[in-house]
Amino acid sequence: MKKISEFIGKFMAIIVLAVAALALFVPRSCMWIQTGWVNYLLMIVMFGMGLTMKLSDFAVVFKKPKDVIVGCIAQFIIMPLLAFALGKIFGLNDELLIGVILVGTCPGGTSSNVITYLSKGDTAMSIGMTSINTLLAPILTPLLTYFYLRTTVNVDILSMFLSIIQVVILPIGLGIIINKFLGKYTQKVKDLLPTVSVAAICMIIASVVSHNSEKIISTGLIIFVVVILHNILGYLCGFLVGVIFKMDISRKKAVSIEIGMQNSGLATTLANSSFPNMSMATVPGAVFSVWHNISGAILASIYRRIGNKKEE
Repeated sequence: MKKISEFIGKFMAIIVLAVAALALFVPRSCMWIQTGWVNYLLMIVMFGMGLTMKLSDFAVVFKKPKDVIVGCIAQFIIMPLLAFALGKIFGLNDELLIGVILVGTCPGGTSSNVITYLSKGDTAMSIGMTSINTLLAPILTPLLTYFYLRTTVNVDILSMFLSIIQVVILPIGLGIIINKFLGKYTQKVKDLLPTVSVAAICMIIASVVSHNSEKIISTGLIIFVVVILHNILGYLCGFLVGVIFKMDISRKKAVSIEIGMQNSGLATTLANSSFPNMSMATVPGAVFSVWHNISGAILASIYRRIGNKKEE
């Protein structure tokens, strides 16, 4: 099982891309995955994340709070602002704009921790930022979404708050509690978790893409260009934040990756639950889920070549 998980982790980008391509060009093959399952699939991913977390993961916030706080603030300033700017520059319609904004206002994704580790970055800081940003998401994601979309559509802040609590906070919290009191049992299934998470993420992407394949194709390249720019500019701005605040190279990598890689699965879920009459709003999150795994793998190979000062 460990070897299977390692294989899936190593080739996750290719697997996700293959599933997305199948769902896009042969949509009937994936339509059995209902859009109503998306919430539950993300809850499985979040529960798995919780099983791998400990309260000590938050200790980094108290040991070196400045860098973590800077990173968290930058996360919720840079990505929403980039999303809004790109949406307006490329003239996205309301549905696609909602999706892009949701990607920008969501916290960093769990994939960022793996990519930071592969990049020889500060993994503890990455986990700390992901944890703190996830806890802040029920408040900041709805408020920021309302701020950027208030003149475009009606945003139900309370509904979004409750959705994030249900889909993210409760499953993660349950996972942490189980890991705390039943740690010897969770260790036995730890090797299985990456496989389960990747399977759930692939099913989310397959569901969203297959049920919206015609609309995705009709948008042309524009949504792909916006998503790719959003992600890459996030990486660059994150690294620049590290330079401005004079972080060491391992922390620059962590902040760069954490800011550039979003919890796009949550963005897809929120689009599906909070904007049910705007099916295209789920598309940017699905495209981002595919792309940031590809770009993250490429970035890790680049960052690994940039040595840490302590190692040198």
